[in-house]
Amino acid sequence: MFKTKKVFSLAGIVIACGLVLTACSGKKQGGSGNSSSNAKNSVALITDGNGVNDHSFNQSAWNGFLAYGKAHNLSRGKNGYQYFQTSGPSDFVPNIDEAVNAGYQTIFGVGYSLKDAISSEAKKYPKKNFVIIDDQIKGQKNVASANFKSQDASYLAGVVAAKTTKSGVVGFIGGAHGDIVDLFDAGFAQGVRDTAKKMGKKITILNQYIGNFTSSDKAKSIAQSMYAKKADIIFHAAGGAGDGLFQEAKALNQTRPADKKVWVIGVDVDQSNLGNYSAKGGQKSNFVLTSVITGVNVATKKIADLAYQGKFPGGKDLIFGLENDGVSITNGQVSTSAWKAARQARCQILKSEIKVAIHPKNN
Repeated sequence: MFKTKKVFSLAGIVIACGLVLTACSGKKQGGSGNSSSNAKNSVALITDGNGVNDHSFNQSAWNGFLAYGKAHNLSRGKNGYQYFQTSGPSDFVPNIDEAVNAGYQTIFGVGYSLKDAISSEAKKYPKKNFVIIDDQIKGQKNVASANFKSQDASYLAGVVAAKTTKSGVVGFIGGAHGDIVDLFDAGFAQGVRDTAKKMGKKITILNQYIGNFTSSDKAKSIAQSMYAKKADIIFHAAGGAGDGLFQEAKALNQTRPADKKVWVIGVDVDQSNLGNYSAKGGQKSNFVLTSVITGVNVATKKIADLAYQGKFPGGKDLIFGLENDGVSITNGQVSTSAWKAARQARCQILKSEIKVAIHPKNN
């Protein structure tokens, strides 16, 4: 964690807050008034190790399920929609088996770490529909793949960062190296560089990886080092580990006046709620500049809707990008001039006047 309305902000993506998300591995959650006739329309979500309320991919996927249920008058539980929470890779197959045995027809695996489990289980249960999010499984007619042009939205975040930085130093913190995180890394760096060149400005990009998506303490340490090196904006693509970046930004900003804050750029969902803090002197403020949105909710609802219509896209790789709500950035606290520059860049990307790299160059 590449087809309809052309939008830019997150206006249509609503994060459901205050949900009681207490699912456990291998345990069916919640009751249901769904009738048995809805079984063929039922959908199950298998989370990765970060859980369903991760402020990231899993949460966004679940929001798509909530929207699907509302659209088709289905409720949470048997013959409706449900999630099965994973604590680690050893839970993947047992949770898929649990979902199948509970009667769910279309089963979604969130994140590339579930690729092997989804592929093997799809072979085991050929009459069920399977979906892999953020990876591709080829040659299996009962498996659909969903991928995102995250490089394009990350480019826009790079434009915003370049237009906003006062220190001339920005940072990127990645989780584990791989093709997916490369999209965020490459897009952001290119957006910064292209914009800096247009402005005749020198901007340094600090770049470091955690090595996983769970070590928030390491992310905090990296952020501390980057801010000490004068970075005033840091973008992360580090999943749950990114919480460490927010912790460090908050700790630093609480010692400063609100107009001297350092910024964070969120990822996957609108992470602005993680940026609330009290500045030196007690002023309430927020340090999330913008968030790069991966429309996992758009993908899960779209594919679930197709299955509902009897048109499950088995064997296909569905690509979600700027043109279909698949990726975007929030306007957050972006200045008018930076927002205008990002909108112009968005149009250029859609017209193929800007082609964004999918792998980073040396920083």
